[in-house]
Amino acid sequence: MEQQVMGQVSDVRRRIPRTDAVLRDPRLVDAVVRLGPGPVKAAVRQAQERARHGALDPEEVADTAVALLPRAAGGLRPVINATGVLLHTNLGRASLSAAARQAVQDAAGPTDVELDLRTGVRARRGRTALDALRGRVPSAAAAHVVNNGAAALALAATALAAGREIVISRGEMVEIGDGFRLPDLLVSTGARLREVGTTNRTTAEDYAAAIGPETAFVLKVHPSNFRITGFTRAAGVRELAALDVPVVVDIGSGLLAPHPLLPEEPDAESRLRAGAALVTASGDKLLGGPQCGLLLGDADLVRTLSRHPLARALRVDKLTLAALEATLTGPETPTAAALTADADRLMRRAERLAAALGATGADDVRAVACAATVGGGGAPGVTLPSAALSLPEPYAAVLRTGPVPVVGRLEGGRCLLDLRAVPEEDDERLADAVRSAVER
Repeated sequence: MEQQVMGQVSDVRRRIPRTDAVLRDPRLVDAVVRLGPGPVKAAVRQAQERARHGALDPEEVADTAVALLPRAAGGLRPVINATGVLLHTNLGRASLSAAARQAVQDAAGPTDVELDLRTGVRARRGRTALDALRGRVPSAAAAHVVNNGAAALALAATALAAGREIVISRGEMVEIGDGFRLPDLLVSTGARLREVGTTNRTTAEDYAAAIGPETAFVLKVHPSNFRITGFTRAAGVRELAALDVPVVVDIGSGLLAPHPLLPEEPDAESRLRAGAALVTASGDKLLGGPQCGLLLGDADLVRTLSRHPLARALRVDKLTLAALEATLTGPETPTAAALTADADRLMRRAERLAAALGATGADDVRAVACAATVGGGGAPGVTLPSAALSLPEPYAAVLRTGPVPVVGRLEGGRCLLDLRAVPEEDDERLADAVRSAVER
């Protein structure tokens, strides 16, 4: 009997197709073009191994290899952001607009990023994106772009304050996500910090008393992801601009002009009009663009920063420049659309989805009112009325690991799929993901 079983196993193994034969399958030939030979061969070998262990018939190797192929050559997976956090750092913050995505695709090949096609000589890198940025912030005499908001502040501190002092309020020595502490960044540039005031109250007089020959600039930092309320006092930019040193303002979230829904969120235009010499900000937050750091302000200061050796290490690539320009000049961004979405319309969407899912077998799915937030260090304390699909809690993990990952939030023992950050055109994809979760 043992010999008979061994003979059957040997027979099965002889029937397993060779790798080169499987790779001639047209579906796998196409996959090599799309994914490269490595992932395709790995999928074939995995399918062959399953056949060797009797988990599938040898005739199923090609089909199984196709099923095992990765969706794309990269490891990042697109997800549906149903968390109710518009700018979720763990999900990559702002979603690019269709115009920005097209701009990235167009810029993926050779471009004129540093070439004047008319004269054939070298040109200013990213000139059209920088012009677009200045167009959106008229009070900025010049602009520069680096690879993120922290880099913008690091470049300013390195170029202007290495070996000198930065005067900063104790209440603005903040820590943000993942343990990142602003004072540590500033000190790493070689600057010395001169702390003034207290955690809750700092006056213009506190700054004035600290300014001396070693002062490079006064730094104002937006607290971003927290608020101090009650017995508080903070010196405004206009007050500080009257002092005899430059004022650098880190607004954080990248709002370029005032927004009616976010009256307490600082913006670049207002801060420059108030007398700031330089404003730093992020491009992938409320601006709704790619990850980058923005520097806006006095022409001489910006020129000093852009010509500093560190600027080369922090510069952005052509894809970021393309996406940034399209964000600045193109149609409404997904971030802007989510921020201004009508709560009643969101509820109608939730009700339609809940009814459709219930009709196809999803139990205990209902539409509920809820509250969303901006996120990404923007507009702390601001909540936005929203609507969500409410499902039993176990759905959360199943949806995250589905063919189209959906990330919601847990609240009151339920899994909420908040629609404020979900574009309406993704409603059917969201419904399909829930149906798939029911089947699993």
